Amino acid sequence: MSAESKSKSHIAHLDGRPASAADLAPLAFAGYAHFTAMQVRSGRIRGLDLHLSRLRAASMALFGTALSDEAVRDRLRAALQASPADLSLTATVYSPEGEFTARGIGAPRLLIRTGPPSSGPTGPLALDTVEHERVLPGIKHVGEIAKTYYMRQAVEQGFDDAAFVDRQGRLSEGTIWNLAFWDGEAVVWPEAQMLTGTTMGILRRQLDRLGIAQRTREVRLADLPSLGGAVVMNSWTPGVPVRRIGEVPIAAAPDFVALLHRAYEMEHAVAP
Repeated sequence: MSAESKSKSHIAHLDGRPASAADLAPLAFAGYAHFTAMQVRSGRIRGLDLHLSRLRAASMALFGTALSDEAVRDRLRAALQASPADLSLTATVYSPEGEFTARGIGAPRLLIRTGPPSSGPTGPLALDTVEHERVLPGIKHVGEIAKTYYMRQAVEQGFDDAAFVDRQGRLSEGTIWNLAFWDGEAVVWPEAQMLTGTTMGILRRQLDRLGIAQRTREVRLADLPSLGGAVVMNSWTPGVPVRRIGEVPIAAAPDFVALLHRAYEMEHAVAP
């Protein structure tokens, strides 16, 4: 990527126009907001409907009102027109009233930031285990210091990242990842309170199209030896192999990883 292209990939738009330093200053330490992250390729987005649904539902939960899907798409188009065809994009919705106030919020605002494209790590990864339950786990909200803290703690202990275990001893999700497993016959999604990722949603519907069995069940560390593979996924990638969770080794499952990538590629990418 040329220096000019790289600089163009880093933009910030607020409500459909370039954001100034004055616009961004109130957001420097804002923590009452939610977002969605995506990879854009050739100006197109996989699972756009899932991203729009996520933003709409989270806005209703946090603010009691939401931007229309068309307004969000208009602002996505404005950002993409000012950017290279391939990039990473984060769309953050926040209240102009800020946090620590009970006042009415007015219409939510939308900040769109872009950066260079990413495909995530290649793996296989070793994940430490941490007992942790996210607040409002079904919402992709900002200000989650625990994610970065536990990730860095895991790396200091010789792992690549961390997976969360809830108070019932169930694996739920990774710091910035969803988890998925293979039991030899079906894709296994953990049953626990977690964020349902957009990539996870894409895979679920495309695996259905392929006729691949899927199950949702509780997964504990003691269950791992009976499973035939594990991956993490997020907006970067539909599957990075996992070789160990805690002290439990995970069998390599290249066919499982390839299946998830094939299912993901089946998803038709669309322009906003």
